[in-house]
Amino acid sequence: MKVKKLSSVQASVDMIPMLDVVFQLILFFLVSTTFAVLPAVNVSLPESSTASAEPVEGITITAEKGGALWFNDAAVTYEELDARLAGFDTGSKQKQEYPVVLEADDAVTNGTIVHLFDVLRKNGFATVNLRTTER
Repeated sequence: MKVKKLSSVQASVDMIPMLDVVFQLILFFLVSTTFAVLPAVNVSLPESSTASAEPVEGITITAEKGGALWFNDAAVTYEELDARLAGFDTGSKQKQEYPVVLEADDAVTNGTIVHLFDVLRKNGFATVNLRTTER
């Protein structure tokens, strides 16, 4: 009597349905995500070989080469900047210890930066970081 050997069953997993589900999940999250549109202030920061990338929380003041000033994300004049700094609530920190980041375009004059430092000192802010880019 001849005995037939049963061939082994080759099992395979079809990956196409799983890929369809993953693709649909990616599309769902892309469509349902809302993106925050923040106002962009274009400044060409000066280069520094000793620049360090340390995140600083606090106030950001930006000076553009055309003379425009920004307090965080709002356009201001020197008088409005002075008023905002005078009424700024620093929480539990004192104004002398509250960090301020100054972003000045490479083409901004030294007189503008000195004027900004005067406004900051007049309102009691002493911790000022100058933002630069690495060489």
